[in-house]
Amino acid sequence: MNASLSIEHERLAEAARAQDAESIFDRAHVRRIELDLEYAGAVTPPEAWALVQQGAARLIDVRTAAEYTFVGRVPGSVNIEWHGHDPEPRKRFLEQLRAIAQEDEPLLLICRSAKRSDDAAFAAAEAGFKRVYNVLEGFEGQLDRNRQRGKIDGWRFRGLPWEQD
Repeated sequence: MNASLSIEHERLAEAARAQDAESIFDRAHVRRIELDLEYAGAVTPPEAWALVQQGAARLIDVRTAAEYTFVGRVPGSVNIEWHGHDPEPRKRFLEQLRAIAQEDEPLLLICRSAKRSDDAAFAAAEAGFKRVYNVLEGFEGQLDRNRQRGKIDGWRFRGLPWEQD
């Protein structure tokens, strides 16, 4: 990593430490009400990074393995693919989630644009996970008017740490 990236990551880490986990979870619960969510709540990418940095939550990336590997991923995240609500893929997702997480553990779910992670968070909550949160904006963000991602919002747009193969 070059010096300027190292300085930027340290700045982000310091900003993350400045946001205490309790305040972030409180804002996430407010969003739950505002957005009428069926799970614990939603966090912004910077809030998610703060929670991860503080060890207050685990980040689960629900994109495909190819997206996770080649498009990029958040350092320290775990990849458990979400393939929709059909019974078999849903069952596999929940089995893999249960293999690495407790039902009362804070889990942050992220995907490309926050849609799949919203669906996965709903399924996890329905299956008994009590503290599951969606990462708003996703890893790549929303499409702009030229149908390109990464120019409006998202994890990478926000300048948060990521890596790829």
